[in-house]
Amino acid sequence: MRCAALAMVALLAFGWTPGLGEALGADDLIYGYECSKGICRKVELSEENFASAISLPVCRLFCGSDIGTLWPKPTGVVQLEPLMRQVDVANIEFQMPGTKDKLWKSTEQRWLNLLEAKVPNRKILKKGGYQLNIIVNTADAGAPMRLQLNTDESYALSIGSNSAGQVTANITANNFFGARHGLETLSQLIVYDDIRREVQVVANASIADAPFYKWRGLLLDTSRNYYSVKAIKRTLDGMAMVKLNTFHWHITDSHSFPLEISKRPELSKLGAYSPSKVYTHSDVEDIVEYGRVRGIRVMPEYDSPAHVGEGWQHKNMTACFNAQPWNNYCVEPPCGQLDPTVDDMYNVLEDIFSDMFKLYNPDVFHMGGDEVSVACWNSSASIRNWMLERGWNLKEEDFMRLWGHYQMEALSRVDRVANGSHTPIILWTSTLTDERYIDQYLDPARYIIQIWTKGNDRVIKKILKRGYRIIVSNYDALYFDCGGGGWVNDGNNWCSPYIGWQKVYQNDLAQIAGDYKHHVLGAEAAIWSEQIDEYTLDNRFWPRASALAERLWSNPTEGWRQAESRLLLHRERLVANGIGAEALQPQWCLQNENECPIDAYDL
Repeated sequence: MRCAALAMVALLAFGWTPGLGEALGADDLIYGYECSKGICRKVELSEENFASAISLPVCRLFCGSDIGTLWPKPTGVVQLEPLMRQVDVANIEFQMPGTKDKLWKSTEQRWLNLLEAKVPNRKILKKGGYQLNIIVNTADAGAPMRLQLNTDESYALSIGSNSAGQVTANITANNFFGARHGLETLSQLIVYDDIRREVQVVANASIADAPFYKWRGLLLDTSRNYYSVKAIKRTLDGMAMVKLNTFHWHITDSHSFPLEISKRPELSKLGAYSPSKVYTHSDVEDIVEYGRVRGIRVMPEYDSPAHVGEGWQHKNMTACFNAQPWNNYCVEPPCGQLDPTVDDMYNVLEDIFSDMFKLYNPDVFHMGGDEVSVACWNSSASIRNWMLERGWNLKEEDFMRLWGHYQMEALSRVDRVANGSHTPIILWTSTLTDERYIDQYLDPARYIIQIWTKGNDRVIKKILKRGYRIIVSNYDALYFDCGGGGWVNDGNNWCSPYIGWQKVYQNDLAQIAGDYKHHVLGAEAAIWSEQIDEYTLDNRFWPRASALAERLWSNPTEGWRQAESRLLLHRERLVANGIGAEALQPQWCLQNENECPIDAYDL
């Protein structure tokens, strides 16, 4: 059934009868596929072989794999019967637990858009077929909610067909987010057959599925270069297709302040690149809801006390603002850090935090804490005098004490605007998270540490053994801006070379964490935007972010090679949905499975 008999069973199930000319129609197809020894082989169509030839998407669903072309790979039991039914695309019925709710209506429409993207030409689409009934049941009766760290994202999907001309897909989950993932998987079990000119669905299937890691994210820096709302939404679309659940919005930095703050309009007025490159409250609310429909938390980061500059002009609340030569005070131009000794600065922070909590309603908040420069603070006479007046010295440990003072005061403002909810806080690894200081200033019950150093950095286990939960973004595997030319010097950028999807896929968080792997929440891939903007965004994230998604959802024990042929097809799926994913191989490799890897026949 997996090989020779597969094609005939799949075809005859449609009520099809052979006839090459009739099947091809005016827009002639030359090639089809046959399943041979677990591989889909390309064949030239003829009257003699047409009965056994099937389209590539149908062949790949069943040939040589227990999970078909699903991405990411499900973690539970998957059963796919090698039988397809034509779907009457004009006769699809949804039964949702919250059909009157905007969230569920938007989810239904998005699913229909995924279906529409499969059809290259509606004019030649064959009419008729089975009615598709999609029934969604959730334990919470479809109540709208937000994604949180303890949200259960599991789901179960079953598909069955009957002699009355109906295919029914049942999705059960504890909540909207699991059900949404089930709908995503269902969409991948529906393909367009370019031989029959039909939309087809797997006739009988059952899948149990749940993510391995809770935190599955992408970080986008929108300060170095501005990204339109449309570009951000496109990123969220791609994330939804692979069940990534966290969009980490690094919205401001020293380069620009593109976020509207209601009580401090001067921040974006002075800090944005132009009046048209500001995220208004309406923009943010739109993006947050767009993400929620796709099962994604949109989490803001306000990076501080370093990486602060544009927008803070005229406030006398910063140190080393655009100081030169910049490499004496910061890692890249322009420099700038908040001055922790200015009491009124914390009132400005509170206004920023207040808007962020109102707009994003975050279940986790990122406070940055990256690359604080002692030299920057030490360049300020007022900061030095403030420290000396308190009997402090001007050594590194004293500046860490100053940073600890800032973190305590800033956190109190977060808690005030969050109504004392004690929202978990994320900080980047830094000098403050070094074992000399971390115990003194950061409570492991409150702080989550995001790792950006190399995956083999000994610091990681020193943090983990203290009980901190971590999110992994090791730059040697998950910084997707690596591999460009230098921009402050010649040669290549600091974290070169370019990171291939294979390394992303093999970036095993359990190996990084060792005995403390139970403290790992998950991981994020990052795009820092010094050399990337919305015109090059898609091919930097995709399909490498899909490799990360399978690592985080499935935690596969097999290597990247078993995933390669599925990823090639998944890349086509991304492109069909308007995402400019990077090409991984010539299309010939997609059509000639297992012919391109140099050692394919040595495995």
